Amino acid sequence: MFDNQAASKKFSRRGRVAGVAASVGAALLAVCIGTHPAAAGVDTSSPSRPATAPAATHAEPGLGSDNLIQRDDFFQQGLAPVRATVDLTGRQALSACSGEETMRGLTKGKAGAYADVTWIFDTKDTLLTESVADSSANTSATSYEKQLNELVRSCQDEPAGHWYYGKGHTINVRAGEGSWYPVFSGDSKVAGGVAVIRSGHRFGIVELSGQPSDDPSYMEGIAAAAINRLAD
Repeated sequence: MFDNQAASKKFSRRGRVAGVAASVGAALLAVCIGTHPAAAGVDTSSPSRPATAPAATHAEPGLGSDNLIQRDDFFQQGLAPVRATVDLTGRQALSACSGEETMRGLTKGKAGAYADVTWIFDTKDTLLTESVADSSANTSATSYEKQLNELVRSCQDEPAGHWYYGKGHTINVRAGEGSWYPVFSGDSKVAGGVAVIRSGHRFGIVELSGQPSDDPSYMEGIAAAAINRLAD
């Protein structure tokens, strides 16, 4: 099973230049060795049977693993999930840009509930993390949404040869709203995407390392799915 501390170190802000493949390889090794059981459990299905995040686990006041992005959400984006590690503590690293920052740290432990997931796929260069929280008030959720967007935008202007986030794009769906950004490698090739999401008093961030296609707008589809799952 996957160790969330390893995930935090892997997503160090300055450590993600061109080493996504190596970091995902380390993640897969951690899964194989079984170093640290996840708080909410892991789907241990074989690569031939795509995984799903455990769907019946909840933390008060109702935010749980079924509010995280699920297996079926990836298929339209050309991704085949292998397994997921779920945690309800809010201690997973938020994104490559945030370094060691966690959702619990961002909210100073004041959110009513937390949920995190790390998805591993059947391609060695692809990994997705999501971290969400329930603030119990729309106003505070909006404030945290703004803070997360500011964090992401702080990595839009980087030195030559360093990975960076691209221009933000707004997304509105029935369940809520968000902003998604393409991720570019040091040679300016598409290398994934990140999205800040909110549904009422719930908010979060989801980041994909890897490239399902040459069109970075696949992140819009992932963001929309994540927002819909986040809804009450």
